[in-house]
Amino acid sequence: MTDILTLAFRTFMPQTDLQKDSTVRPPPPTTCSALVVGDPSVSRSVLLLAAVTAASQMGMRVMFFTQTQIQSLPASLQKCVPSLGPESLKKIKFSYPRTVEELLQQMASLHESTNTTPTPPSLIIVDRLEGFLCGPQGGSHSEFHRGEQSCAAHLSALLCDTAAFLTQVLEQRSSSSGPCRFIASFQSDVDPGQTGGEPSATDPILETLDRYFKVRCTLDQDRGYEATAAGLQQIWHIYLSGRGITEASCAKESKDRPDVAQEWQLLIFPNGLMEFKLV
Repeated sequence: MTDILTLAFRTFMPQTDLQKDSTVRPPPPTTCSALVVGDPSVSRSVLLLAAVTAASQMGMRVMFFTQTQIQSLPASLQKCVPSLGPESLKKIKFSYPRTVEELLQQMASLHESTNTTPTPPSLIIVDRLEGFLCGPQGGSHSEFHRGEQSCAAHLSALLCDTAAFLTQVLEQRSSSSGPCRFIASFQSDVDPGQTGGEPSATDPILETLDRYFKVRCTLDQDRGYEATAAGLQQIWHIYLSGRGITEASCAKESKDRPDVAQEWQLLIFPNGLMEFKLV
């Protein structure tokens, strides 16, 4: 999954930084799952960026699950993503399940759709897992019971199973867009700023999700004076961690397995445009 995230971040890098970063390449597509943890609005922008990048630059079909209607893409995506045309956008299918039961049902139906769809999705995205796990009553994660942890495990396991099944289908059809990846977002009650960018294991739901997602992409807002001084709206630190990153980094001595970037910086300007920098 970090291959798509890295490509998406590089899309929004300044040209000068991009030239300096020409030797940094995304890891091979063996890390096929990522969990974006942090602010819902920023994490959604990251998910949409990943979806648009996968569709426009990698030719993938994307399945995007979210509870909130998406009327249009952010202006920053429309202005900055190359090759963003109607044909690319047609590769992204949005679905709006209201409950976790509907999400599970729609996700499971992806197995059946392969009988009628020429090319199944190569990327599955789920926006705001906490919205599905909390249920209509809402509430904080501290109010979760073991049933919610079991539900998080069930949902994650279905994501893994569906991605594995679709990967087999893509391989059988000799598709160049495989394997099937999946990415989701989750807002934890734990403040990552208190733990150096890593929410602690005190959140039982996050701890459960980490068992199924190979990479965690943690968003941590910089609340210092740097953003104001630079005329920016916000500055975010993005930390990539997890066993997927470790596995790729362990092979860095190999010529075809370059070092893996583990920290990025996201700059958000007052006009909504985004810019990424490699740290």
